[in-house]
Amino acid sequence: MTSPRPFHIVLIEPEIPPNTGNIARLCGATGTILHLVGKLGFSIDDRQLKRAGLDYWKAIDVRRWDSLEQLQQAFPDGRWWYTSKKAACSHVEADFQPGDFLVFGKETKGLPEELLAANAERTIRIPIFSPIVRSLNLSTAAGIVLYEALRQTGRLS
Repeated sequence: MTSPRPFHIVLIEPEIPPNTGNIARLCGATGTILHLVGKLGFSIDDRQLKRAGLDYWKAIDVRRWDSLEQLQQAFPDGRWWYTSKKAACSHVEADFQPGDFLVFGKETKGLPEELLAANAERTIRIPIFSPIVRSLNLSTAAGIVLYEALRQTGRLS
């Protein structure tokens, strides 16, 4: 029996090493491929990054890309979901399928507006109920969206 196609988490220009380390651990725990795209705000050898991922780095499939376009060319049949607090559709309304790419922007700016506008039908948000809280931590958001995708595709039973 073959195992289902893995999901992919894509981080565009992540800035904070512990966030990326936590997401790497999440990817290792779930068999998800982690793609780091563009200029990173830290060295891949950063002590904080490694510490957040603990000793799980051997279990994590991490891939580096110069640009999102390069990644998309490598996976021309990929289905891409872009995350933004400005999206009209909630992450629970998405129709996730095994092998989907879940794309997250940098901590301080999110994804570029032009990318979101060009992909509005595939842009999702995590509802936030407080008018005071502007956003969720990147690693928290990645976990919420990934586990919803896993739930929808029957991988949590």
